[in-house]
Amino acid sequence: MNKISRKGFLKIAAAAAMSGVTAGALAACNAASSSTAASSGAAGSYTPGTYTGTAEGISSTVKVTMTFSDSAVTDVVVDTSGETASYGAAAAEELKNQLLNAGSDEIDGVSGSTITSDAVKKAAKSCFAQAKGEATVTSVQLPTGDETDWLGKEPDIDEAAITETVDTDILIVGAGNGGMFAAAYAAAKGLNFRVIEQNGNVQDTRHWVGAVDGFGAQEQGIKMDRAKLLSEVSRYASGKCDQRVVKTWINESAEMIEFVRSIMEDKYGVKMIYTYGDEAKWPAENAEHNTDYMYPEIEYTYDRSSGAARNELLLQYIQELGYDVDFKTSLAKLEKNSDGRITGIIAQSTEDDHFIRYNANKGVLLACGGFPGNPYMMEQLDPLGTSVTTACSYSPSDKGYGIRAAMWAGANLDKEAAPMLFDRGIVAPGVDGGYVDSDTAFGGKAFPGTIRQYNPGTQPFLKVNRNGERFANESSPYNDIVYAAAHQPGRVYAQICDANILEDAKRFHTIGCSAQTRNGGEKYIQGKMDEAIEAGALFKCDTLDELADKMGFTGEAKDTFLATVERYNELYDKQNDEDFGKPAYRLSAIRTAPFYGCWLGASLLTTEQGIAINEKGQALDNDNKPMPGLYITGDMSGSFFANNYPCLMAGVAMGRTLTFAMKSIKQMAGLE
Repeated sequence: MNKISRKGFLKIAAAAAMSGVTAGALAACNAASSSTAASSGAAGSYTPGTYTGTAEGISSTVKVTMTFSDSAVTDVVVDTSGETASYGAAAAEELKNQLLNAGSDEIDGVSGSTITSDAVKKAAKSCFAQAKGEATVTSVQLPTGDETDWLGKEPDIDEAAITETVDTDILIVGAGNGGMFAAAYAAAKGLNFRVIEQNGNVQDTRHWVGAVDGFGAQEQGIKMDRAKLLSEVSRYASGKCDQRVVKTWINESAEMIEFVRSIMEDKYGVKMIYTYGDEAKWPAENAEHNTDYMYPEIEYTYDRSSGAARNELLLQYIQELGYDVDFKTSLAKLEKNSDGRITGIIAQSTEDDHFIRYNANKGVLLACGGFPGNPYMMEQLDPLGTSVTTACSYSPSDKGYGIRAAMWAGANLDKEAAPMLFDRGIVAPGVDGGYVDSDTAFGGKAFPGTIRQYNPGTQPFLKVNRNGERFANESSPYNDIVYAAAHQPGRVYAQICDANILEDAKRFHTIGCSAQTRNGGEKYIQGKMDEAIEAGALFKCDTLDELADKMGFTGEAKDTFLATVERYNELYDKQNDEDFGKPAYRLSAIRTAPFYGCWLGASLLTTEQGIAINEKGQALDNDNKPMPGLYITGDMSGSFFANNYPCLMAGVAMGRTLTFAMKSIKQMAGLE
C-alpha cells in the first residue's frame, strides 16, 4: 500500500480559493492558516511587524507570535501553556529557540511532543506567510458545534476543493485500538484497505482486553457461564443494551484474543498474561452484605516491562505486510449514493488542508473514539458525568467527530450517556467537580485536576464529604462512589487512610487496573503518593487534627470529621459496618501515623455512548435499520453499555472494541 502523495501548497491554495468551501465557525480542528515555508533573507524580504499564527495541539490551541525586521526574525513567543505540562507545555522554550535559529518554520521539533511541535510549525508557517505579504488561505474549518448545539451541520465541501482521490475496498477511519486491530486482521487476510488517522501517530494502547473462554481459560479448564454473563452485562445496562450485540462479544472474543496472541507472542515475543483464579476474584465475603456482583475471568494483558505497546506493534505488523497508515488525515464527512449506501468519505489533510476523496468499494469502518475531549458534547449529552468529573485520562483528540459525521449521514445515537468514570480524579482542597474555564482548551473549558489518575483512589478506604460525614459504602464499582458524590457539597469527597495503606490495599484485593496499587508494591504506591503530594493534592500528617486542617475542615465540619474517623475505627474493631454494610475485610483502622488524606472526584477515561449497531457491527439508522457500507467499533459504537460501564468486568470495553473490529472486516470482506 503506497502512501498518499501530497499536492503542492500553491495548487491547493488555488483550488481552495476557487471552491467556495463553506464551514462552521470553529475553534481548532485545523485552526492555522496555510502557506509555503519562508526563511530569513535579503533586506525587503519581510514587511516589518509582529504576526500571530495558531494551530490545534494535543489539548489546546497553540499560538506563535513572531516579530520581523525587513530581513529576519527578531523575536519569537511560543505559547503552549495549554498542552500537557511535562511535554508540550515544557517544550515552548526549545521550540522558540529552534524557530529563531532556523529563521524558518522548518524545525526538528521536540521529541515526545510531536503533536505540539507540529502545531507550532504550522502556526509559524502562517506568521512567515503574513510577513511576506503573501495571499494566505485560511484553513477550511470543520464544524465543531457550540455550547447550544453540539451536533452542528455537515460541512458543504465543493468538488473543486477535492484535489485527490483514493480508491480502496475497505477504509478504516482511526488508528487507535479498534482501527489498528482491524487493520492487522485485514492485512493478515491480504485485503485491499486503507487506514487514515487525524494525528501523526497511532493512538494510545488500552492494555487490558476482555475475552470469554480464550486461550488461557482453555488451558486452565475454565468455562464461562455465558447465560449468566449475558444477564449481568444487561443488568449493568438496566436492560437497555442489545443482547445480540453483547452475544457477539461473548461468542467471538476467544477468536479475537487468539489473533492478538498470535501477533504479540508468536510474531514479536511479547508474553500475554491471563488473569484467573484468586487474582481475578473478590472474596466471597463481599456478597454477604453487598450486591452479589459477577467477576468473570476474562482479563488479558501483556508484559509491558518489555516496553511494547500493542498498537505500535500492530503498526509494525501491517507495515511488514506492505501496508501503512495515512497519518494527519482527518475525516470530514461520509458520502453515500442515491440508494443510501455509504460509498466512502471526504477527508482533509491536517498538514496543508487539502481535501481527499476515499472511495471504499466494500465499506467504511469508523473507529474514531468517543467524545470526552469535547465539552460541548459532554455538557449537553452527559450533564451528570460532567458534574462529578475533576480530572481526565482520555485522549484530548477524542472530540466525537466520527459520531457527528455518522449522525449527519443518518445514523442513530444511543439516547443515554455512558461515561467511563474512574474514582481517581485527585484535586486540591476546595476544588469542585465539573469544568473550569480555560483560555487554551478546546471549547474554552477543562477539568481542574492536574493528575490524570490517582490509582490508590479506587481503594475502599473511608470517604467523607466536605461536612466531614461518611455518605456511602465505599466498597463498590469505580463509578458508584463518584455518582454518590453528585449529592454531596462540591460533588467531591475526601479519602482517608493511615500508614498501613499498602497492607490494607492488599487485603482489599480490588481487581482490574486498580489492582496495580497492591501488585505494584511499595515503589509503585509511593510514586503515586509522592506525585500527588508534590501537586498539593495529597497530605501526609502526623496527627488527624493536623490532617483535618490541611484538608480544609474547619469549625463544625472538623469536629464531625474527627468524630467520623473515631466511629469508623469502632466499626473496624467490631468487624461490622453497621452504618453502610461494607464487608468487614474492606474496613480499615485509621490509627497509625502518618495519616493521609486527599480530595477526589471522577477521572473521565472515555465515553461509551455511541452509534447504535447490530450484531454484525453495522451502523443503524434512526429506524434501527442497517446502513449499507457503514460499520462502527470502539468507543464511538453503542448498543452495548447503554447507561453504565461495568467496571468490575476487567477489559470488557476493549474486548468489545477488538471483537467488532475483526467482525466488521469479516463482514466487509465476505469472510463469513
